[in-house]
Amino acid sequence: MSKGTLYDKVWDRHKVTRLPTGQDQLFVGLHLIHEVTSPQAFGMLRERDLEVAFPELTHATVDHIVPTADQSRPYKEDAAEEMMAELEENVRDAGIEFSDPTTGDQGIVHVIGPEQGITQPGKTIVCGDSHTSTHGAFGALAFGIGTSQIRDVLATGTVAMEKQKVRRIQIDGELGDGVEAKDIILEIIRRLGTEGGVGYVYEYAGEAIEDLGMEGRMSICNMSIEGGARAGYVNPDETTYEWLEQTDYFQENPGKFDELKPYWESIRSDADAEYDDVVHIDANELEPVVTWGTTPGQGVGISDPIPEPESLPAEKQDTARRAQKHMRVEPGDTMEGYDIDVAFLGSCTNARLPDLRRAARIVEGRQVDDDVRAMVVPGSQRVQRTAEEEGLKDTFEEAGFEWRNAGCSMCLGMNEDQLEGDEACASSSNRNFVGRQGSKDGRTVLMSPRMVAAAAITGEVSDVRDLKEVNLA
Repeated sequence: MSKGTLYDKVWDRHKVTRLPTGQDQLFVGLHLIHEVTSPQAFGMLRERDLEVAFPELTHATVDHIVPTADQSRPYKEDAAEEMMAELEENVRDAGIEFSDPTTGDQGIVHVIGPEQGITQPGKTIVCGDSHTSTHGAFGALAFGIGTSQIRDVLATGTVAMEKQKVRRIQIDGELGDGVEAKDIILEIIRRLGTEGGVGYVYEYAGEAIEDLGMEGRMSICNMSIEGGARAGYVNPDETTYEWLEQTDYFQENPGKFDELKPYWESIRSDADAEYDDVVHIDANELEPVVTWGTTPGQGVGISDPIPEPESLPAEKQDTARRAQKHMRVEPGDTMEGYDIDVAFLGSCTNARLPDLRRAARIVEGRQVDDDVRAMVVPGSQRVQRTAEEEGLKDTFEEAGFEWRNAGCSMCLGMNEDQLEGDEACASSSNRNFVGRQGSKDGRTVLMSPRMVAAAAITGEVSDVRDLKEVNLA
């Protein structure tokens, strides 16, 4: 097993005891909750007459069902209004801080934690959402948990887990023009598979990772779960610290940054740390990656051919055939030129300010294709405000994009933002499963924010490197 990694150090520091099941009981440093997965857990507490053990270590937001067009109350969808009302009652009764839409701090749970500074290195972080691995970008151990585990964390401040192996994914070299963090993680999942990370957490390292800003690191850690890993993380460094120092938490708590930084430094993986596996990827060889199928692992470089099912491992051939039939693609073709009907720029993977800025540089001075329905959904109200102040909203709207309010939106189609019929969507989100975006016949092509912008302009999957960027500064 691994030794001397950040994962080992943080795990050991939070271990309370070894349980009879063979699992470890871990103390939870931050519990994030939202409106979809928490109501049942609060109900279980009421049935047992239990209270929330650590409300001060719990933070709530609303993101999955919140409308992104008309947010006036009551919400038009009865189910959405019911979930929102129940969350409001639960957090009020428990004394939990709630970033609701009236605060100006509401947003996707994996966006607001980092921007407020409550996501920090060396913490254990859990949430009833699979993409909680996002927070590992800060050097935290962050896990998605189920409803019964949410109940346990609310009641005890702890969670039972099995320790995993650690795979270091070393990405050296320099990313080329038009290639970004989303392409890195899509390439990792393409190479290792959607089940390649089962039993592992991923440590992302190397020159290409170190050169990324925090938003890029979050995008990569966000999709660790798509590769089967239990979590993913990046060791904290000066880039991490520069982000944290500017957040609310550390601005409002003078001296706390200097107090905690030595701890953050101490939990970094040792230079001679032992790993259970190491994978090397050359960033210089990467190009924009898009998906051709119905899992995030069915991806391909923009200039590479869609694979013949017979060329894949036997256990993946039938899945590939079904995916190609659903997506209406042919082996041997490239994805470049694939017609799209919808362009979605959003989600917890790619709806932060730098994502919108990069996409806007592609959009500036151009028009969305007449046959494309395009929307931008910022990841939080803070992202939305800053983007509007910088003129990004104007850039997108002048090009023909619809500018929405913060929320999960079309990533999973739990509100009114959904695909219709067999529409094909160029999406900056994290999953392309059949039915994921609200229609069982819909087709989703995952790609980076700049690639989404390029597809919106051209009406088809396009190589963003062929579109000149505009410097908006």
